Amino acid sequence: MSEESRRPPRPRAGRTTAGRRQLRHSLTVAAIDLFLEQGYDATTVDEIASAAGVGRRTFFRYFRSKDDAIFPNHEEVLAGIERLFATADERQNPVEVACAGVGLVLDFYLSDPDVSVKRYALTRTVSSLRDREVASVDRYQRVLARFLRERFGAAGDPMADLRGSVAAAAVAAAHNHVLRRWLRSGGTDDAHAHAKDAFQLVVDAFPPYRPDSGAEGSGPDSGAAEEEQTVVAVMRSSASLSEVVRQLSAAFRES
Repeated sequence: MSEESRRPPRPRAGRTTAGRRQLRHSLTVAAIDLFLEQGYDATTVDEIASAAGVGRRTFFRYFRSKDDAIFPNHEEVLAGIERLFATADERQNPVEVACAGVGLVLDFYLSDPDVSVKRYALTRTVSSLRDREVASVDRYQRVLARFLRERFGAAGDPMADLRGSVAAAAVAAAHNHVLRRWLRSGGTDDAHAHAKDAFQLVVDAFPPYRPDSGAEGSGPDSGAAEEEQTVVAVMRSSASLSEVVRQLSAAFRES
C-alpha cells in the first residue's frame, strides 16, 4: 500500500466548521455577483448554487431564500454582541460598552470589503434587500436599547427608559454614519479612525448617571413626574452626526 493511499481522506467542503463557513461565503459571493450581473429578479437559486459549485439542496441547507444569502452572518454578529453585553464589567460606562458592541457589526463589514461594497450597491437598488437591511439595523438597535435601559436603570437613573432608547439610537446613528461613509468610499476610508471619533461624541453626550450630581431632578427622589417627561429635539434631515449628538445632549441638559 502506497503512502498516499494510507493517508486519511480529506474532508469535503461543508464537513468542517471552516468548510461550512467557506461554503456559505461562496454562496453569498455567487449570489451577489449574479444579482449585479443579470439582476435580482432574473437570478434563480439553482443558478446561485451552480455558480458556487453545489446543488440546490445544499443551498437550502444554508439559506431559506436567495434574500438570506445576501445577509449571512447577522445572527452570529447579534449573538456576539449579546455575549459582550452579558460579560461586560458593570463598572464600565455602558455607552462605551454599547459602542464596542456595535463595533462588532462594523468589523463584520470591514472583514470582507469586496462583498460589503457590492452588497451596498445591491441594497440601494433592490427594495426587498433594502428592507432586509433596515430590519437588521432595527434588531441591532433594540439589543443596544435593552442593554442601556437595564444599565441606566440599575444605576438609579429615573429616565433610564428614555435615555437608554435615545442613547441606543445615537450609537446606531454613529455606526451607520461611519459605515455608509466607508461603503461610499469603496472600502478605502479609515473606518476605525472615524468610528473612534463618532463613538466618542456619543459617549460625551451621555455621561454616566450620578445620583449626587446636584442636577435638578437627577436624584433618586425626583419622582414619577420626571420619568414622564418627553424630550423633543427638532433638526434638519441634513444635520451632521456631530450636530445630532449636540442637540440631543442639549435637550437632555434642559429637561
